Amino acid sequence: MNNKKINVITLGCSKNLVDSEKLMRQVEAGGFELVHNSGNNDAATVIINTCGFINDAKQESIDTILGYVKARERGEIRDLFVMGCLSERYMDELSNEIPEVSRYFGVNNMNDILAELGLRRRDDLLADRTITGPGHYAYLKVSEGCDRTCAFCAIPLIRGKCISRTFEDIIAEAVMLAGKGVKELILVAQDLSYYGLDKYRRQALPELVLKLLGLKKFDWIRLHYLYPANFPADLIPVIRDNPEVCKYIDIPLQHITDRMLGMMKRSHNRHDTEQLLNTLRKEIPGAVIRTTLIAGHPGETEEEFRMLRDFVSSFRFDRLGVFAYSHEEDTYSFRNYEDEIAEDVKQQRVSELMEIQQGISAEINSSYVGRILKVLIDRQDGDYFIGRTEYDSPEVDQEVLIPASAGLTPGRFYDIRITQAEEFDLYGVPA
Repeated sequence: MNNKKINVITLGCSKNLVDSEKLMRQVEAGGFELVHNSGNNDAATVIINTCGFINDAKQESIDTILGYVKARERGEIRDLFVMGCLSERYMDELSNEIPEVSRYFGVNNMNDILAELGLRRRDDLLADRTITGPGHYAYLKVSEGCDRTCAFCAIPLIRGKCISRTFEDIIAEAVMLAGKGVKELILVAQDLSYYGLDKYRRQALPELVLKLLGLKKFDWIRLHYLYPANFPADLIPVIRDNPEVCKYIDIPLQHITDRMLGMMKRSHNRHDTEQLLNTLRKEIPGAVIRTTLIAGHPGETEEEFRMLRDFVSSFRFDRLGVFAYSHEEDTYSFRNYEDEIAEDVKQQRVSELMEIQQGISAEINSSYVGRILKVLIDRQDGDYFIGRTEYDSPEVDQEVLIPASAGLTPGRFYDIRITQAEEFDLYGVPA
């Protein structure tokens, strides 16, 4: 057991990953050796950054904690610390039910964690991070929390109201990331559309993206999670007219019928949503649109699900994710609605939507055969190099597979001729 080695385990979303990377940089500066998501129990200390968003994520976090509790009982690790969304939300319950953990921390307790390790925060490193991924792409969190009041969502309960970072802080971190070799910068927030309203009294995302473009340091800038209500219209020409901004619009809709959107306490209706989607398709030719939907929210009738299904069939999203509704404590939906839709019905609705999307994706992908696409190679996996186009985000979207015999280099861009298409993947060779 290495007393100066710490294993940081990150669960959940990309925003959690950013939090882990910032903590890791501070701890490294204090003289510790850091590993990330290591399966080896040779580190004296394990820090688990948990997710508390939906039931499946919470269960994964709890299972991970219990696994390391057993490792501690076997003497394989000395200290076990738990941080992040789950412990922020259920601090007292976790402390009572799993007291074997050395100490619990919330989501904004970096100083306390450092103090537990005998360290003090270094302000000169606040814009710095330890990159845990491949290194050629990285997430940049532009704000914390969310001001939306969606009925099903626990994030505002965990992370609080939206706090936008300043242009200067974001630019400083972007410059740091570029210096570490990052070529694809992925802007993330709970709601990118809201960025700047609290800080600058205006939707400042278009201005921020232009400032990042002015650095001329990134091949791709990708935007995640653009809320459909009050979509910043000035962002449309920024995406359309700048090749470095990925033609990739991630706009979670959750549903399409007005009654369900009202029950979900969303701030958009069907008419405005369809108008926005059609505008995006018209004004940004060739852009892909990704959305996420919730199936089985309380109150969703068979007729309303049919309307959602028909909407998916007719609009033909390029990318689609579907979640079964999760009844989360203390949310508006939890307090006001019965979770009356059976789990097997929810899962059946998820499957129906994804089956429709599978056919749509197969047709869209077949149109790429014979075309040459710019592809960023992420890694080699067995007999293939695995890459992505600007139309696909890491972890969540489809990939391009190129034979390993092509001798490519991860982290570099290549022109790839698409030779074959499947429902959710493309195959190609160097052009």
